Amino acid sequence: MDVMLLAGTRPEALKLAPLALALDAHPALRPVLVHSGQHPGMVEQALEPFGLAADVWLDVPPRVTGGQAELVAGLLPALDDVLRRHAPAALVVQGDTTTTLAGALAAFWLGIPVVHLEAGLRTHDLAAPFPEEGARQMVSRLAALHLAPTLGAAAELRAEGVARQRIAVTGNTVVDAVLEIAARDLPARDTALALLEMEIAEAGERLVLVTSHRRESWGEPLERTLAAVQLIVAEHPDVQVLFPAHPNPEVRAQVEAALDGLPRVTVTDPLEYPDLVRALRLASLVLTDSGGIQEEAPTFGTPVLVLRDVTERVEVVEAGCAWLVGTDTERIADTAAHLLSGELRPAQVGNPYGEGNAAVLAVAAIEELLGVGSPARNQAVAS
Repeated sequence: MDVMLLAGTRPEALKLAPLALALDAHPALRPVLVHSGQHPGMVEQALEPFGLAADVWLDVPPRVTGGQAELVAGLLPALDDVLRRHAPAALVVQGDTTTTLAGALAAFWLGIPVVHLEAGLRTHDLAAPFPEEGARQMVSRLAALHLAPTLGAAAELRAEGVARQRIAVTGNTVVDAVLEIAARDLPARDTALALLEMEIAEAGERLVLVTSHRRESWGEPLERTLAAVQLIVAEHPDVQVLFPAHPNPEVRAQVEAALDGLPRVTVTDPLEYPDLVRALRLASLVLTDSGGIQEEAPTFGTPVLVLRDVTERVEVVEAGCAWLVGTDTERIADTAAHLLSGELRPAQVGNPYGEGNAAVLAVAAIEELLGVGSPARNQAVAS
């Protein structure tokens, strides 16, 4: 049986990669990786460290406006065609992107079971994050199987009326991904990161990693974050800042205008995933609006300041691994100072998003959905 995995963005590809590897080892299920084309180049980059590549590329017209309506209008006919031709036993979509929503719609219309990886995340505010909160709520209405990363996510789904037997708590596959890449301990490929790593080691300095990519963070919120970065550098002479900047030209220009020429600040292009994992391991502190980094950093005990007013990843805050600070300049700088001074310390409780076995648990749930099992599993049941 073919199980189709749909990815259009880097985070989707990273979280689907462990599941693709687990399915590839299965005797009865075969993964088919489909690239929607939402972010050309990024999906390939994310899959490559895992030895994976897309099996199918959607034939989507080039985007002109870059709007959501244009993207969906291109994706739906292409998805419908691919799903009809391949007739997979199920379609796995991940998270809350436009690709995820379009894939769920196309599969639902054809009667193909939709498996939602990382299901049940909620802020209950359709404006934050936008449009992700709306997308994941809509996908939840269509999914046949909900792979929830935490007990809290499963509880959210049950509160919305999803039947318990359609929910499997698996942990988050990004923990599988980060552990696999970290175990390889690959040297930095980005020249700036490699040089920065040497400087920090020689001078006994500390690294603060900063990322800000969400659309709602652009403009004034990012300006406040950049002002906080300036304060952190000024107040902590042993700190080096690494800021992999969003590729959007306006965002990159805003970052460079605020940080160019500032001592002990390095602005780079977005890092390849092995380099990002290396930076997370090296960092003493992370400032981010990224959902994935909130899930990855606890693996290394790295404290996180979440540059958002609300987060759907409440477990990391409740566990004492992260602090929700928004984009208020003083609040960011003050909380960073408390962490860098040791007055605040992250709880050493492990990663609330799992231990690295999420893909195995997800495959077991998909087996049950499709009515198949591995020989070993069948023998265990029989005995």
